[in-house]
Formats: sequence, C-alpha cells, structure tokens
Amino acid sequence: MAIMAVVGLALSVSACGGDDSGSEGGSGSGSGGEAEGAIGVILPDTESSVRWESADRPALEAAFEEAGVEYDIQNAEGSADRMATIADSMITNGATVLAIVNLDSESGAAIQERAASSGVRTIDYDRLTLGGSADYYVSFDNTVVGELQGQGLQECLGSDTANIAYLNGSPTDNNATLFSEGAHSVLDEVSGYENVGEQAVPDWDPDEAVTIFDQLYTQAGGEIDGVYAANDGLAGAAISILERDGRAGEVPVTGQDATVEGLQAILAGDQCMTVYKSATQEAGALADAAIALVNGEDAETNGTTEDVEGGREVPSILLEPQSITADNVQDVIDDGGQTAEDVCTGEFASLCEDAGVS
Repeated sequence: MAIMAVVGLALSVSACGGDDSGSEGGSGSGSGGEAEGAIGVILPDTESSVRWESADRPALEAAFEEAGVEYDIQNAEGSADRMATIADSMITNGATVLAIVNLDSESGAAIQERAASSGVRTIDYDRLTLGGSADYYVSFDNTVVGELQGQGLQECLGSDTANIAYLNGSPTDNNATLFSEGAHSVLDEVSGYENVGEQAVPDWDPDEAVTIFDQLYTQAGGEIDGVYAANDGLAGAAISILERDGRAGEVPVTGQDATVEGLQAILAGDQCMTVYKSATQEAGALADAAIALVNGEDAETNGTTEDVEGGREVPSILLEPQSITADNVQDVIDDGGQTAEDVCTGEFASLCEDAGVS
C-alpha cells in the first residue's frame, strides 16, 4: 500500500500541477527511502512574496531529498479553488501528510477537514489556519517578527516624536494580524508617536499597496516620519511614493523576508530594516515534522499557538526571526537566504563593498 501511495502521488504531479506559470510541483526521492508514506506541500502564491518559489520550494526539496521521502510541492497561484483542487488530488493519489500555507482560514480549514476525513495528517506551514484542524503548526514566532519591526523603526527614527503610517499585510492572513500586534506593542508605548493612518493590503498585493500608501500619505498631508510596512513588497510600494516626493531615505521604512529588493533598499538607505526568516530552518522544521507523521510518530514541538476561532492550542514548532539592517546583511548571505551575486549587482556592487557584503 505504501508503494501504491508513492506511485499515485508521483503521478499526481502531471495530473494537477501544470500551468503556464512554470510553478507546477515536483516530486522526488532520496536514496534512503526511509519514510513510509508521501508528503504534499501547497504553497500559496507568487505575489505576496517571492520567498515561496525562490526560497521555500528549493529548501523543502533539499530537505525532503536528504530525508529520502516522496513529496509533491505545488503552488496555488493565489487561488483558493486551485489550492482545494490540488489538495483533493494529493489526497486522492496517496498523500499521507499534507502541509499548506493557507490563502485564508476558511478555505484552509475546509481542506484540512477533507484531509482528516481521509486519514491524512495536516500541518499549517508559516500561517495558522484559524478554525482549522492541523495536527501541527510550523512557523516563526510572528508576534516577535512584529516586535522586531517596531523596535527597528523606533531605532531608525531616533526620536520620541513621530507620525507613523502603518501598511499592514493581508486581512485574511493571521500572520499579518500578529505582525501588526507585535509592532503596535512596541510603538504604541512611545507617547510621542502618532498613528496618522493605517490600512491592510488585500492579498499582500504590492501594486495595490502603492495606491493605498499614496492615499495614506495624502491624507496625512505628507506629514509622515516613519512607515511600518509588513513586508519588503509593501515597503517597496511605500518607498516608490516617498521617492516620487524626494523623501526616500529620509523616512524610515520597515520590511520583512529579506528579499533581494529589500536588502538592496537597505544598502541604498531607502529601507530601514527587514526581518529575516531562514527558509532553510523553516523548511527543515516542516520536513522533520512531516516525516515524523509519515512514519507514525509525533513531531517534536517547542510550544503551542492559540487558535482563537477554533478554541484550541495547536502544537507548534516556532523559530526565532532575525532583524537585518545595513550592518548585518551578510548574515542573510551566509545563511543562504540570498546570494551576493543577486544582491550586489550593478549600482549595488559598491554599496555591498562598503557594507562588507560578499
């Protein structure tokens, strides 16, 4: 039966993975063949962050290959319907463990319910599915991510008085809520900081973020001294508006994910900081948890996370994020999060040299 499950999952790659985007899932196995089942992973999109395809997919592939487990990794391309279709195909074709990065809690919970009814164990990866039934949650401590962003902005402002605009992540992403709560827990404690505008960006869409931040900036009469941006994509949107008005580099902007563009903006002085979450660490933690479940074992956890809608504590593997400024961009390079070749191109070569990035 295990062999049939593996073969079925491998066949499902061609059945449900292909589209013109080139983001279809892959499957493979290492030489060991130690695992007794197969693992399906569904990534959310290519728009909210470049990390899903540029960092998470290769890190997960490497972890699964090293462990010798059959796997199928696919991308929902921002469609909850597509994610449900992929999940159904993986379940039908023999996945024994299914990990998802939900697009919203409602659709994620529905997938997990169907998986459970088929005896498939589930893991929430990076984003908690509120009201879901995941056996485990693997992520970074997302409240700490927000706290690091708040602390970073406070340090970059260097003043106890400031007008701050908040560009939050998608309202359907529980992580975005935690990021914002963490940032506010730091910044709201400074009596001289004033919130002059705050809005969530649907689906983390950077293009929509440009319009939203432009409106916040206009409503504040341009009187904005700092910007809380929940990730590097939103930071880039805010920077484009500040650039238009000749204020890029003058107004500190936060970020997250340590993308190539985010690191370059930091080196150029246009972005204050970003938060790095090692895809290698997170993918390794997911692989360890998934392989344990495949083999009928319990995953090792280091805490629980409250599901406020489901009224339960979800066993969790929570990792520690890292604050990145111009002083420690090299840490991202050393960890393999980005390459110096990608970051230090063209005009950024001299900036990398000045910052000791190689």
